[in-house]
Amino acid sequence: MIKSVFGHRLDRWVRVLLPFLFWRPVNPNLLTVLGTSVSLAAAAAFALGWFVTGGLLLLTGGLFDLVDGVVARHHGVSTRFGAFLDSTLDRLSDMVLLLGIAMYFALGGEPRLVLLAGYTLVATVLVSYTQARAEISVPAFRVGILERAERVLILAAGALSGYVVVALWILAIGSTVTVAQRFARAYREMERIDAAERDSLEGNT
Repeated sequence: MIKSVFGHRLDRWVRVLLPFLFWRPVNPNLLTVLGTSVSLAAAAAFALGWFVTGGLLLLTGGLFDLVDGVVARHHGVSTRFGAFLDSTLDRLSDMVLLLGIAMYFALGGEPRLVLLAGYTLVATVLVSYTQARAEISVPAFRVGILERAERVLILAAGALSGYVVVALWILAIGSTVTVAQRFARAYREMERIDAAERDSLEGNT
């Protein structure tokens, strides 16, 4: 939702707030890898129970994830591989962050919270997968209340405030709703496309 509402302004805001990134060409893939590395460090902090540190690292990693695309567009160096790398490493970060939290609860003997973190991990992966799979057939497929930017902010807020469990419940429920929204939208759009193709074939016979 954040991208759909503010997406047209984000590039301008990043250029104003972080002008040094545009003084000379910067490899956006390097920014993507650096952001993922910071997120992996956040996951390790979560596993150790250092939630404030993990929350700060998560926000820093999210900042890298925000600016890499802006830098690529600014310098005219956007590539298909860059988009592939960014999407793939985002999924890695999502999974490892929640795995780190699950490890913390496992070491603390909290099986129910391990299950909650595991369910949240599965649901968030499905959020991303349903969009990627739907976009093969449905261009510009963007629907759902909880995308990656929202998930990062919610998890970071939970870690910084000490309400990680609350954040996990919000992520679990919100991601489940988002997956359901995407299934419903995919069904409608794909049925429409299939019907149009059937009509076209019948018209040609």
